[in-house]
Amino acid sequence: MFFPFKKILLFSICFMTVGLLVAQKPATTTAADIHDDIKRLNVLASALFVAAPPDDENTRMISWLSNKMRARTAYLSLTRGDGGQNLIGTELAELLGVMRTQELLMARSIDGGQQFFTRATDFGYSKHPDETLKIWNKDAVLSDVVWTIRNFQPDIIINRFDHKSAGKTHGHHTSSAVLSYEAFDLVGDAEAYPDQLKYVNPWQPKRLFFNTSWCFYGSRENFAKADKTNLLSVDIGAYYPLKGKSNNEIAAESRSMHKCQGMGSTPSRGSMQEYLEFLKGDKPVDKENPFAGINTTWSRLKGGAAIGQLIENIGENFDYENPQNSVPDLVKAYTMAEALPDSYWKKVKLEDIQNVIHDCLGIFLDATASDFSATPGESTELKIEAITRTGNNIVLKSIDYLPLGIDTMINTEMGSNERIVFNKKITFPKNQKFTNPYWLTEKGSYGMYKVTDRQLIGLAETPRDLRVRFNFEINKRPFAFHRNIVYKKTDPVKGEVYRPFEITPPVFTNITNKVFVFPDQEGRSVEVLVKAGQADLKGTLKLAYPDGWKIAPASIDFNLAQKGEEETFRFTLYPPEGQDVGLVSPIATVNGKVYTKGINVIDYDHIPVQTVFQNEEAKVVKIDLKKAGDRIGYIMGAGDKIPESLEQIGYRVDLLEDKDIRSDNLKKYDAVIVGIRAYNTNERIKFQQPKLMKYVENGGTVIVQYNTAHRLKTKDLGPFPFKLSRKRVSTEEAEVRILKPGHSVINYPNKITSADFDGWVQERGLYFPSEWDDRYEAILSSNDPGEPANDGGLLVAKHGTGHFVYSGYSWFRELPAGVPGAYRLFTNLISIGK
Repeated sequence: MFFPFKKILLFSICFMTVGLLVAQKPATTTAADIHDDIKRLNVLASALFVAAPPDDENTRMISWLSNKMRARTAYLSLTRGDGGQNLIGTELAELLGVMRTQELLMARSIDGGQQFFTRATDFGYSKHPDETLKIWNKDAVLSDVVWTIRNFQPDIIINRFDHKSAGKTHGHHTSSAVLSYEAFDLVGDAEAYPDQLKYVNPWQPKRLFFNTSWCFYGSRENFAKADKTNLLSVDIGAYYPLKGKSNNEIAAESRSMHKCQGMGSTPSRGSMQEYLEFLKGDKPVDKENPFAGINTTWSRLKGGAAIGQLIENIGENFDYENPQNSVPDLVKAYTMAEALPDSYWKKVKLEDIQNVIHDCLGIFLDATASDFSATPGESTELKIEAITRTGNNIVLKSIDYLPLGIDTMINTEMGSNERIVFNKKITFPKNQKFTNPYWLTEKGSYGMYKVTDRQLIGLAETPRDLRVRFNFEINKRPFAFHRNIVYKKTDPVKGEVYRPFEITPPVFTNITNKVFVFPDQEGRSVEVLVKAGQADLKGTLKLAYPDGWKIAPASIDFNLAQKGEEETFRFTLYPPEGQDVGLVSPIATVNGKVYTKGINVIDYDHIPVQTVFQNEEAKVVKIDLKKAGDRIGYIMGAGDKIPESLEQIGYRVDLLEDKDIRSDNLKKYDAVIVGIRAYNTNERIKFQQPKLMKYVENGGTVIVQYNTAHRLKTKDLGPFPFKLSRKRVSTEEAEVRILKPGHSVINYPNKITSADFDGWVQERGLYFPSEWDDRYEAILSSNDPGEPANDGGLLVAKHGTGHFVYSGYSWFRELPAGVPGAYRLFTNLISIGK
């Protein structure tokens, strides 16, 4: 069957520029980097690493493949990690997925890999791949894996997890291996997912491996005794003199980019073995080289051998002081490659050679906007800068502004270290698309993001339409280099700071709270922040609300004169008499057009600023709720939204710092609540703990939420010992049994029944204690289907005249989600002893 290469080429351009989309300060390239890239030009090898979720990649292996083997290497993470926790902020769900996507891209910029995803969501912990693949839609995710392999065309595939480990580890882990294992036999079959063949050809990788280790054998002793006949062993502890770093040092830097998951890593140095279990394909004879027997030279392309010899000569004659001397031969190699028959590797190597030419000449190109955003139909001023620091025989012919169809003729010979700088005003069309993560454009399902554009599937980011193309003539050959339009400013502390340039709606409407809880019939104020995406913004704001509720006023007019100006407007919402759950959504009308998007800005130093537009909505919950007590002290842990949730039902919540945790201050609180993973993340907690226990002894109530047994700052989490485990109940519908129906936390001030465990989200709880002192009372019991009961999810103990509570139930998810029963039971915990 014949597949037109032109269609492959169109998608490949999008696939292979993904690493350039991150708006950050341009990287500097040393002569050592250039020389290494020249050597890399002579390696036509590729490897795909497969796992899920984002932080389960083996950065040591990815770095070794990319830097030691100089193979084109990518990581396919089946999810974006949107179901995890956040140790450095409050972003969760989709926003956490955006954040973790950027952390992966930054990791790949360090270890040299590329990054891809499927449409699968991280819906939380899963104990079995059968559950995972049912929720994900197995066929759709398998299609995405096949699609990625056909596009990236790896010679080898390496699974991070064992496809035979069902029920032994996270279901997402096993599922990633299962799908990769199945895809290996499908990617070369034209009958499998034939709809893809409009864009790609079938492709058959040479071999499939499993990146095993002693962990999968239960112990180092078991692994030492194991039959290793089917294992390759590679030493990934290589040292790279030109980089001044070992492979493991690079890998640790890469791993440490997973900051929101607390994955900071200290590198090990020296020799270190990684093991690859051969699963399928052509078994290599050399057990130290996963590419053994695969032609990874230019001779794999018809007519390519001479190019390989030329590039080898370029590398041997490279002048570190004058890298521009390599340009004439690099241009010759480019011309020779251009004459080869069309293929995947031709496209890849043409781009690689062009990038090396760019770096040899010390080319710097920039296209920066006067502001970080504009709306469709607006104009912006661009500052264009071009400079070549070395070389000659270079002419800047013209500059194109894509996709606007306008250009600037230059036709100027570039002198060494001379720059061209000018301003250009451009106007965006009225139908210009908003910049936004493509997987969040349409509402998906619980297990899958909805992406209707085939050519976007797999990409880490949305390709930026707005680019500037610099058209050069180098040694009488045309070359074009692209730059995304970005925003740049000078920060008085950080210096030069880049930010992605955004096309935004003219107006944003954000509800200040995502859940409104009504414990009685009183109306509550619903605040909507209206922000102007452009100047002179006039319009009308309304609030969509569920049947049976009432609102006043019906609408509010707004008038914002300056771009970026914002104003908060208040509606009063009145609940129905009975318990009810619904949604409210702001609707802004400007010039006859309706806008429903809120704006979320994710701003951390280690990743580029991310601007996300989502349909804004808030949950409104009328519940039958009584409470005792009024004032809460809260010690933050890894970050959650429980303080705001408690304020929703009338508590006064103070966030406690170290100086506030003293006996004379704590006694004014009805309860002190310790946030999630505080005993893992708060270095001062070991000094605060005795004061908290003294507060309990004197009549106070302390509620400690879940922690993990790993990296505890103190072993004593309560007044009496208990042991944390990895036990969890991942099924949110799992039965919850009341072990102590007569206990006060089940009866006061709210009578708790099985109905209070309806409507929970993502999970019941996690890291339940497995053992505890007899002085604790276990209140609740739950378990996933087919597993023994977990009784340790809610432990209560009297200590002195007060009460201590430890709970592994996931309040940090349930309260911000507005789950009525979770509010009722958590209020009872606060009210204990009242």
